Amino acid sequence: MTEARQTLARRAEAEVAALLTGRGFFVLGTNVRVGRLELDVIARKRDLLVVVEVRARSTDAFGDPLETIDTKKVARIRRATATWLAARPDLRGVRVRFDAVGIVARGDHLELDWCEDAF
Repeated sequence: MTEARQTLARRAEAEVAALLTGRGFFVLGTNVRVGRLELDVIARKRDLLVVVEVRARSTDAFGDPLETIDTKKVARIRRATATWLAARPDLRGVRVRFDAVGIVARGDHLELDWCEDAF
């Protein structure tokens, strides 16, 4: 990944984390490594755990960023979440929701398309 793409990805994930915090969630982690897999943002509000896949692009000329989340990616996210939760007995019994956020950078502005319960 180029430095520019990595910078945009980190900026997008920070924006998502900030929005979740503003909605009353506690962010448990960003860029959480689970073996060779990664979970972009994990947040909790009472008994709800939200795992967010963030897809950021500098342009939408090649399509919607959310369209890049295929069934293989969904399976990897679910598997990583299950593995991560198995190591966190303090989170037993939480409901898990998987969100996806597509972000397109428009200069200094980030345009977000947030899909709750995406998969």
